[in-house]
Amino acid sequence: MSVATPLAGVEAALAHALRLLEAQPELAAEQARAILEAAPGHPGGELVLGMAETALGEHAAALRRLAALAQAQPGSAMTWLALGRAQAAQGEDAQAQACMERAVALQPALPGAWLALADLRLARGNAAGADAAYLQHVQHSARDPALMAAADALARGDLPDAETRLRARLSAHPTDVAALRMLAELGARLGRNEDAILLLEQALARAPGFAAARQNYAALLNRGNRHDEALVEVDRLLERDPDNQSLHNLRAVILGKLGDFEAAIDAYERVLARLPGQWQVWLGYGHALKTAGRTGDAIAAYRRAIVLNPGFGSAWWSLANLKTVRFDAADIEAMRAQLARNDLDDDARLHFEFALGKALEDAGEDADAFTHYARGNALRRAQLPYDAALARERTRRAMATYTPGFFAERAGAGCPAPDPIFVVGMPRAGSTLIEQILASHPQVEGTMELPAIIAITRQLRERAGNPETTSYHDVLAALPRAELEALGRDYLRRVQPQRREGRPLFIDKMPNNFAHVGLIHAILPNAKIIDARRHPLACCFSNFKQHFARGQAFSYDLSDLGHYYADYVMLMAHFDAVLPGRIHRVFHEAMVEDTEAQVRALLAYCGLEFDERCLRFFENPRAVRTASSEQVRRPIYREGLAQWQRFEPWLEPLKQALGPVLEAYPKAPPDLGTARGDC
Repeated sequence: MSVATPLAGVEAALAHALRLLEAQPELAAEQARAILEAAPGHPGGELVLGMAETALGEHAAALRRLAALAQAQPGSAMTWLALGRAQAAQGEDAQAQACMERAVALQPALPGAWLALADLRLARGNAAGADAAYLQHVQHSARDPALMAAADALARGDLPDAETRLRARLSAHPTDVAALRMLAELGARLGRNEDAILLLEQALARAPGFAAARQNYAALLNRGNRHDEALVEVDRLLERDPDNQSLHNLRAVILGKLGDFEAAIDAYERVLARLPGQWQVWLGYGHALKTAGRTGDAIAAYRRAIVLNPGFGSAWWSLANLKTVRFDAADIEAMRAQLARNDLDDDARLHFEFALGKALEDAGEDADAFTHYARGNALRRAQLPYDAALARERTRRAMATYTPGFFAERAGAGCPAPDPIFVVGMPRAGSTLIEQILASHPQVEGTMELPAIIAITRQLRERAGNPETTSYHDVLAALPRAELEALGRDYLRRVQPQRREGRPLFIDKMPNNFAHVGLIHAILPNAKIIDARRHPLACCFSNFKQHFARGQAFSYDLSDLGHYYADYVMLMAHFDAVLPGRIHRVFHEAMVEDTEAQVRALLAYCGLEFDERCLRFFENPRAVRTASSEQVRRPIYREGLAQWQRFEPWLEPLKQALGPVLEAYPKAPPDLGTARGDC
């Protein structure tokens, strides 16, 4: 290329050389020499050439050039920064730090200067000084063009562009705590929770005072069900910022997740005393009150949120989700008015659709109710794609892995602790009732739908290096026996924060764990496994009416529901065959018809003496954290058994997907694994 540079074009050539520096320092040096040939001694040309020489490893030449330039231009912050970087490259850290200090004193907002100074301070053992410098870097990062371009891409929602820019930035400056936090935010948006947490840990290791990163870290720990760790981080932030109501609200959310509902309620009340107009906080407050059994107060909190924001669909659905609230004509009209709005976003709209469906069902307007349920499901289904064929393939892979030989080879392995009682099955199948019955026994503690087993499956997939495509069953099959015991103990460690009462047994009521029965038996062979089962039409339609706070992507389409239920029956029939007697099954209809006989059988399976309190489970004041919380605070009632029959005219897609499972209920069809074809 031609680099001849007339004097009139020096400034343009200099700007071009600066752009070349990071990716092509050899071309930047060539351009700078051309500038100096056209304008001998030009300070900008000398600076760019010195910076290029540093990048090319020509340290002695760079030091001579930049030291002379600093003497000639003592007021140039950029020159002192470049000289400091050259000295750092030569290992002259003390001199380099002095140059960096001078650079930021001359120009505090100089991009890159605080970051370079922070790295030097940390390398020289000055952690506090490094923390302060990193925070200055964050404060002044708005003047950094590269970071601002990435931030703009994030704000526009152009995540691929943002990721490309941030990864390039971190490739050149791996200690840039502002970029680490931004990449973590991007990861969180994409659902890469663990990656985001690791990025924030890197940032906080360098800049422990980076409050925004620590708050992000606490929120992600909470999202990742590491609630006890999240609470530690929030409390640390509150020590420095005790009046931060956003932090107090997050603390209340975390306390609720940890099961400390009285403390959560108190925390919400403190926030609302300061910020009474925050409808989102009223919603969280209502959730905590509901779980603690204070239903009337919960209703009042939800109603307050609606007064503050009539378009807050989550509050309307929360009222409906109590299952005991009956909306009046004014409520129904108010919901219809909101749905008539053109500016209502999809998230609010789907909550209104589910809530209005419930209101109309209670009013006996079944056709209209089903229409609104279907609309709500369609909106949610668009947000949560689900592949029924892929789900079936995963089920078949599990069946192929967990053979009698698999378990025979691992007999005696795993953690021998008998503590967990797993209640598995479909959602809305009576698992909360079973939990409440068992938790009324003095030897058993009820907890919640614990995510620990699912977290272990994710951990196993990550071991293979391809967590999105690897079957964890294959990873599990390759583990030595000692690893199985370690995984069992890891499970117990993960759930320990939820065991607050010190009882010998506890319940893990995550229904989706039916897909992981093979793993559970391999790592916790003495754990109890209870399968809660309900009539397929009753169970699946109850799911169709339910908007879940997260997950359960299969539940928003009748055909998907039918296939999922059939896969569940197929997998459980497989385990009945390869592990005879291992799983105790409770049919909801039998529990309703002959409660005492079912409760006695349930307790006997768990190795527990019969206790009358288990028949009076509805008197148990414990907190209940599922959609059935209000229903299990009443005696068993028969009314809900046949409620689906009112909606049978609209359930044909569900029946077709269920296939022989529907006709065979309560038994599993013979040869179910081979009889069912693709979806």
